[in-house]
Amino acid sequence: MNEFERHPLYKMMHPKSIAFWGASSNPLGMGSVQLNQLQAMRFEGDVYPIHPKETTINGLKAYKSVTDCPTPVDLGIFILPTKVVPEALEDCGRAGVKRVIIVSAGFGESGEEGKELQNRIVEIAKKHGIHFIGPNCIGVVNPYEKLNTTFFPYDAKPGFIGMASQSGSFITQMFVHLERLGLGFSQGFSVGNEAMVDITDCLEYLGECPNTKVIGLYVEAIRRGRKFVETAKRVAKKKPIVAYYVGGSEYGGKAVRSHTGAMAGADLVYDGVFKQCGIIRATSIEELFDFCMVLGTQPLPRDERIAIFTHSGGPGAAAADTADRNGLKLAQFTEDTLGKLRAIAPSTATISNPLDLTFSRSPNDYTEVLPQIVLKDENVSGMFMYMLLPLARVIQTIRSSVSEPGQAEALAEQFVDSQCKAVAALPGTFDKPVVGGTFCRTSEHFMQKLQNDSFPVLPSPERAVKGLAALVKYARLKAKLLSDEAVE
Repeated sequence: MNEFERHPLYKMMHPKSIAFWGASSNPLGMGSVQLNQLQAMRFEGDVYPIHPKETTINGLKAYKSVTDCPTPVDLGIFILPTKVVPEALEDCGRAGVKRVIIVSAGFGESGEEGKELQNRIVEIAKKHGIHFIGPNCIGVVNPYEKLNTTFFPYDAKPGFIGMASQSGSFITQMFVHLERLGLGFSQGFSVGNEAMVDITDCLEYLGECPNTKVIGLYVEAIRRGRKFVETAKRVAKKKPIVAYYVGGSEYGGKAVRSHTGAMAGADLVYDGVFKQCGIIRATSIEELFDFCMVLGTQPLPRDERIAIFTHSGGPGAAAADTADRNGLKLAQFTEDTLGKLRAIAPSTATISNPLDLTFSRSPNDYTEVLPQIVLKDENVSGMFMYMLLPLARVIQTIRSSVSEPGQAEALAEQFVDSQCKAVAALPGTFDKPVVGGTFCRTSEHFMQKLQNDSFPVLPSPERAVKGLAALVKYARLKAKLLSDEAVE
């Protein structure tokens, strides 16, 4: 058993059996909905609904008590009235259940009476050696184990983003967003009130998770400041962490107090803490996952000098402006690079940085030949690439030269696939980050192909260049953390 498997959260995310409180014959009840999603994910372990009266729920045999279950239970899930939770937790203690997710609300976030009740369940848990997530959370997701304890269907593929969120349903709303971008969670936590397990525990755990390449945090307040800093510094040396903090404004602070009972702090304080820990701060939900996409797929750059490669002046100018505003520099191409570019590019091209090709004499010039010349340049540490390969236009072009029905479509797909393969190979070939930007729909064939090959294409030049800036920032922060460690 390795360190990852010994972590207290491991069994919670890799259960072989689950006892489920709160589902019933009412299909619209929250407990029934969440049990249905667990089944829809095709969880392969045993599931035991617990109900005082019903004998069958969602096609599963129900049990009056967790002590009646035929095999040991790894994980309990509570979607119960608040005042019943302590009793159910005691039952788990008697049955030897050591991991519990408490979805039920009405605890520390709801006033003094709720705080007292929350303290009580913490005491019960400690008495029986139970670790629980919540209360007032929505559960967890581990696509690699076909585990989804939330109320929302998980349709995205198993991915590389580990997520810990202090907002309950936030993590479920991201299922669709990630699927649209061709991304997915490796594992995801909704921690709620953090009465026992907090975001720092999740960060520590995700730092050891082999399927997690980058960690995303939705933060309303950090409760154990010193431990968080220690953990984040350790994890950021080997994996990038991206955080979105929402409690720094007056209205944001009020919202999180009513949401999970968290006490948010000053925005500048959190900004300083994140920098100290090597954490990349996102300023929006979109940025959070944009940065995760780029940081989880691209090599780190040597420095801030990038190239901008486009066949449209407008997107190139937008990319250059964004680069300047985000601390990036446009690389000065060497004379050798400029000579090679002039030999291949059309006379209408702008041979500088941004490199605006306007059109290609050969399709491979844009996706392979010219990008390789640019990335070979010793002054270039990364590249933004404007992407425009709409399948319909390629079909239209090919159709005029073929006669058989359907042949144009097949040839067009083959052509686009080959172009995407050449682009997706660039970062690995040169060990330099390349990030694409486009205004095309994510349903476009070339977008799907590039996403499947782990090549990031974001919905605008600005967002793509900000992703490159996040890479540069993380490279610097990581280097500083490692340098400080060497001094110590």
